[in-house]
Amino acid sequence: MTIISHKPFHIGIAGAGLLGRLIALNCLQRGFHVTLFDQDAKDGEEAAGLTAAGMLAPFAELETAESSILISGKRSIQLWPSLLKLLSIEEAFKQKGSLVTAHHADQADLTHFVTQLRSKVDLAGQIKTLNRSDIEQLEPELTAFSSGYFFPNEGHINGHVFMETCRQFLANHPNVTWHALTTVSEVAEGTIKTVNQKYPFDHVFDSRGAGAKDGIKGLRGVRGEVFWLDAPAVNLSRPIRLMHPRYRIYIVPRPNHRYVIGASEIESEDRSGMSVRSSLELLSAAYSVHPGFGEARIVKMLTNCRPALENNLPKVEQSTRKTVINGLYRHGYLLAPAIVEEALTIFD
Repeated sequence: MTIISHKPFHIGIAGAGLLGRLIALNCLQRGFHVTLFDQDAKDGEEAAGLTAAGMLAPFAELETAESSILISGKRSIQLWPSLLKLLSIEEAFKQKGSLVTAHHADQADLTHFVTQLRSKVDLAGQIKTLNRSDIEQLEPELTAFSSGYFFPNEGHINGHVFMETCRQFLANHPNVTWHALTTVSEVAEGTIKTVNQKYPFDHVFDSRGAGAKDGIKGLRGVRGEVFWLDAPAVNLSRPIRLMHPRYRIYIVPRPNHRYVIGASEIESEDRSGMSVRSSLELLSAAYSVHPGFGEARIVKMLTNCRPALENNLPKVEQSTRKTVINGLYRHGYLLAPAIVEEALTIFD
């Protein structure tokens, strides 16, 4: 795309969640001016990016995903450090690998899980098979498991730190205008419409996630549920995935003995509070992984719906003055940097 000569080049972004913030950061690095629109407040309390655990697990996601997820995920892992450096929060990125395991009754599921991965891509040969001693060498307090698998190149992002620091950066940037608590009614070629006004731009991005459901065929919400636990008696250094009869449960460490406990997906658009069943399953699973979770304190119980399309793959649609990005499913932090990088090549 050839940028027209008048300055500054002005970008409109509908949706200021994880995707919208990353688009804004990348556009500012190109010297553009940015205007954000979001129905949420600037703190993004309703954004799926605040509910997510921030896992960067391109290999582990291959069980139910296409190989394109692996390619984009690996690229995102390369991009995250420079993005976080821009915000001076390099410590929000960790790359210590991830560990997948199961209790004795679910060993067949664990074996099937890894067999599927290895059948999809040659790079899955990097997955390391672990016995009890190997597991305890990686995680000395993880003593309840006799076998598992280690994914050495995976990592995780502290999404809460990213979202909050990015909010501060954008809110104070001289080239950013932010219309919070503003509902977008339409995103068209070079324009964003709200209830009361139509705004012209050189180019617009629609990154509203589930908020764009009326305009994208097949877009649905996939419910995610997480606990934030403070567990002083638990010392885990990397994400742990536990095989479960109904879904995959993950435990992701944050600083100061805080852990995010959640399930990868629930096919529901219900945004209400967590059910008793989910609470019991998630907390019981955490306790079965490490008895120290028995004395943990519940800090938050969060639910949200992540946008997904019928094939569970992201959608990028480009036209002359409009770009639509949606359907990142449960792969927000894993895919967003690479997808945004690809989308912004229209300005090269």
